[in-house]
Formats: sequence, structure tokens, C-alpha cells
Amino acid sequence: MMKFILAVVVVIGLALGAKQIYQYWGKYKDTNAQPEATYTPPPASDSLPGMTQDLEQTYQASKQRGVAGLRDFLTEYGKSVSDPRLASIQLDYVVLVASSDPTEARRVFALVKSRVQPDSPVYGRVQQLEKTYE
Repeated sequence: MMKFILAVVVVIGLALGAKQIYQYWGKYKDTNAQPEATYTPPPASDSLPGMTQDLEQTYQASKQRGVAGLRDFLTEYGKSVSDPRLASIQLDYVVLVASSDPTEARRVFALVKSRVQPDSPVYGRVQQLEKTYE
């Protein structure tokens, strides 16, 4: 009988202790909570300004060829495309070329990063890739 009473007291004590710890943690978590940053996905590359409709078809065909196609497109038509579209295309190239030529990926990423301003629509994407390519 005494063991039973002792067991009940221990169980009740553990339950009350767990409740107190849970309440304390709730207060601690609420006071130290960081406001959640809202994630806004980058705009679709096709909707960015900076490239004429004539070049769009050429770009799509080059994109189908992968890394070599994008490299050729940037070499041949890069001066005809302006930011933010140029930066977006170059970032696509960086991601594709990284597995075969990481040095080239870092070089192109550095060029894009030096050009892109915080108010650019591709700035968020640059920040996402920054840790990988620096």
C-alpha cells in the first residue's frame, strides 16, 4: 500500500514538473521569437525586362542545348540583352556550369553580383547563390 501511494505521488510530481517546464519554455520561446521572413520566390526569368522578343526564340533554342548553348548565347548576344534579364540568364548559366567548371561559375557569379543592385528583381536569387559561389 505504501509503495502504491509513493508511486502515485511520484507520477503526480513528474506531471506537474513537466507542466511547469512546458509553460516556462512557452514563455521563453515567445520572448525570443524572431519575426518570420516571408519568402518571395524570384520572378520568372521570362517575365523580366531587358530582352527583345526576337532574341527570346534564340534564347529558348540555346537553353535547350544546355551549358554550351547558354555560353554561346551569352557570347553572341550578351551585349544585346540588358539587366535584369541578362543577370537572370547568367545565373542560369552559373548553376548549369558549376558541376563541370566551378572556376567559370565563380567568375560569372562575381560579374553578376557586382552589377546587381538591392532593388533588382534578381537580387534575392543572387543572395541565395552567394554562399555557394563565393
